Amino acid sequence: LPSTPVSLAVALADKLETLSGLFGIGQMPTGDKDPFALRRHALGVLRMILEKGLNVSLAELVTIGYEALQSVAGVKDAREALMAFFEDRLRVMFKEKGYSAQEIDAVLAAHPDRVLQIPARLDAVRTFSQMPQAEALAAANKRIGNILKKSPAETTQVNEALLQIEAENALYRALCDVEPQVQAAYDQGNYTEVLTMLAPMREPVDRFFEDVMVNVDDPALRANRLALLARLHRTMNKVAELSRLAK
Repeated sequence: LPSTPVSLAVALADKLETLSGLFGIGQMPTGDKDPFALRRHALGVLRMILEKGLNVSLAELVTIGYEALQSVAGVKDAREALMAFFEDRLRVMFKEKGYSAQEIDAVLAAHPDRVLQIPARLDAVRTFSQMPQAEALAAANKRIGNILKKSPAETTQVNEALLQIEAENALYRALCDVEPQVQAAYDQGNYTEVLTMLAPMREPVDRFFEDVMVNVDDPALRANRLALLARLHRTMNKVAELSRLAK
């Protein structure tokens, strides 16, 4: 890899220009065919970010590459396809490092913007998976996701006055207690701590699903319960999409 900041910047620019340009004219790899070695270029970008400790946004780098070629005739906006291509390279890279497909899928499903954070997120998911509460929380997370897909929440603002059943009150209180701690640990990059903090949520989550009907006839009650679940879902999935760990 390049050894100085200047050579590193030039190498990144060179690879990103090549990737952006060729994706922009539709010359992306297909199957085993990769005549322009774009997989190698993408891997080089990722290695430079990870091994040189570059705390940069991959999406911003891809946008810079695209913007540099906007004036070139025939080059289209292929940023979405290029980001998916980088994600595929990340899957291969971390699988070779010994992480399971399920662990990688959970982390990448959360679409972390900083590649440099991914190893710590993967280690956190691995630690979480070994906790006795992990299986139940992952299953609950999947159930919540399915509910929200069918009936999307319009807000995550919960009206305490509409919490009628003790189980939903208990879940709300537990969530209010854990949210600031989770956010503080997340902001500091302590991803293992974030997922460990979710362990006590298992009991109130289980009780909620045992005692509370979400899709009730009353639209205000239904919306409030969906808001509570959406807020819980957001808190649970900060580090990785835990539903991907459900069996």
